[in-house]
Amino acid sequence: MTNELLSPAEMAEADRLAIAAGPLDGFGLMRRAGEAVAAVVLARYAAATKVHVLCGPGNNGGDGYVVAKLLAGAGVDVAMWVSGRPRAGSDAAIAAADCLLERRPLSAFAAAPGSIVVDALYGAGLSKPLSGDAARAVEIATDLKLPVVAVDLPSGVSGESGVILGTAFRATTTVTFARKKPGHLLLPGRERCGEIVLADIGIGDAIIAQVAPQTFDNNPALWLEEFPVPAVDAHKYRRGHVGIFSGGPSATGAARLSALAAARSGAGAVTVLSPANAMQVNAAHLTSIMLRKADAIEDVHDFVGDRRASSFVLGPGFGIGDKARDFALAVLARKRQDGGIEGLVLDADGITSFRNAASTLFEAAARPDAPALTMTPHEGEFGRLFPEIAGDEALSKLAKARAAAVRANAILVYKGPDTVIAAPDGRAAINSNGAPWLATAGSGDVLAGIIAGLLAQGMPAFEAACAAVWIHAEVGSRFGPGLIAEDLPSAMVPVLRELIEGRAAVK
Repeated sequence: MTNELLSPAEMAEADRLAIAAGPLDGFGLMRRAGEAVAAVVLARYAAATKVHVLCGPGNNGGDGYVVAKLLAGAGVDVAMWVSGRPRAGSDAAIAAADCLLERRPLSAFAAAPGSIVVDALYGAGLSKPLSGDAARAVEIATDLKLPVVAVDLPSGVSGESGVILGTAFRATTTVTFARKKPGHLLLPGRERCGEIVLADIGIGDAIIAQVAPQTFDNNPALWLEEFPVPAVDAHKYRRGHVGIFSGGPSATGAARLSALAAARSGAGAVTVLSPANAMQVNAAHLTSIMLRKADAIEDVHDFVGDRRASSFVLGPGFGIGDKARDFALAVLARKRQDGGIEGLVLDADGITSFRNAASTLFEAAARPDAPALTMTPHEGEFGRLFPEIAGDEALSKLAKARAAAVRANAILVYKGPDTVIAAPDGRAAINSNGAPWLATAGSGDVLAGIIAGLLAQGMPAFEAACAAVWIHAEVGSRFGPGLIAEDLPSAMVPVLRELIEGRAAVK
């Protein structure tokens, strides 16, 4: 599986383990990396009048020395520009000594239209803002609109967080090694990477397994084995029953969007739990979705007892206040085992209702036999529930989601164009197939319904959240311009068909 993401520290550990295991030493890995970059340059930029290779003092620069030597050997007009001297005895120093091309100081860097840049200055390990000669090189490449091939990660992008450190190259192509880094997927760094080419340089899966990364690129390889496929003899209640709490008569649409999404995702039965004064409004719009009155906690308990509900959504259009808190806590007070409730998806108003009572929610979710709690905050809702974590500028979005998941004893779906899904056990996934078309009213309600539908079918909570986020984004990407939330449930059908066919192939 190549969807693991390695932090810069984990990548350094993978390098160390690979070198210790052999047969390649550090310089051998560096040569493999340089060969991969040179191959991309030769294949994609054969018409370039000149290739400018920018080399820093570390291993990223060492890769650059290898690239420059290989390109020159292939007949390419190469200019080398260097910043700093590699540490004596390092692999980068060996690479520099092996490259006999003329090198000029980065401070004198100049280029002309028609040339390209190979950025081998700092890569993923940069931890301070890009400045001085390096920042000037970025400005020149940007002003001239030169294609940039970045080695590992565009210099200036944090491999840990995706944050732009001062300034950064905007690469046309980024060639990275063994595994992607979080900075390749987290914004704004993702926008600076261009096309990402993942190159095999001899660090095998067994080495990655020793590193044991807990961060993943969210794609079907991560969760497809857990994706529910109904058995031949399945009936509707064996496929799970989802309860969706509705708001009052003027705010019922969000719950119906969630309900339809839960049904489309495969839940065998879905019921909208409606206040009495909204029953007629909901009834006028529902067909295959069932309807039941739920004005008090007793109504919720009766529904669970009568209908064997397996997951719930609370929040879309529900309203903020005591009732939302009471209903959520009532669901979490039930037992998960022995056919009980699998999970509660808390979204929108459901999240905001706990902004002054977060500890009550987190304690309820911490009970060993409590239903799994999944929360789906956007940035504003995240800040309301986790103000200290949200305000810590030292934390990346990935780190914030992880910290919040631990504090809340919940699966956190920290929404955005780079949605992060985090579990209390430390696992996290970054979604990379997001689409701008999903920025439309009701889109989040649909996502909550998909999660609940998968939970109801017995999919583990972290995997269900990851799958729902990916499906939601994939549907948005395929549909494209003109998308509104009502389109999403029916547009899920071809995506679900492909996943189920893929699941059957895996089995």
